[in-house]
Amino acid sequence: TVAGFTGMWLSHVGLNVTMHDTFYVIAHFHLMLSGTAMVGVFGGFYYYFTALFGIKYSRFFAFLHLIYFSGGNWLTFLPQFFLGFSGMPRRIPDYALQFADFNMVISIGAFIFGLTQLLFLFIILKSIFAGKQATSEVWEGAKGLEWTVASPAPYHTFETPPEVKWKQLLKQT
Repeated sequence: TVAGFTGMWLSHVGLNVTMHDTFYVIAHFHLMLSGTAMVGVFGGFYYYFTALFGIKYSRFFAFLHLIYFSGGNWLTFLPQFFLGFSGMPRRIPDYALQFADFNMVISIGAFIFGLTQLLFLFIILKSIFAGKQATSEVWEGAKGLEWTVASPAPYHTFETPPEVKWKQLLKQT
């Protein structure tokens, strides 16, 4: 939401002239990518990991991944908005001393953000080598078709198309 809201200001001609080629544009663009696209990829991976591979991942480490991913993301890109408002241009090899403190915070946030991706790799490897075998219904109360078959799903799971009972599904939600 924040990333989309910040793009609204760039559509205003008067503000876009002053914020064009500043760190504000960098913050908006990268917050959109990491805050929306990457969160969607990680969310989809965590949701379907057990169904696809038949092993469980550590929910504790996945929670840590979420916390450090979000913290590193905000610590990296939030100060860039302030730098953009202050007039720091992008694509420069050196910056004025007045921007040094915010750039140090950005560097720390980017370091945390990068280490978080190593934590994600650790979660995958730990699941592969030490993960517990999943049951056919890994989420409590899951009723979708993807959870009605063995995990991982066998080849040619449904010989005939399954009958979806829409009325029962609508009553559950």
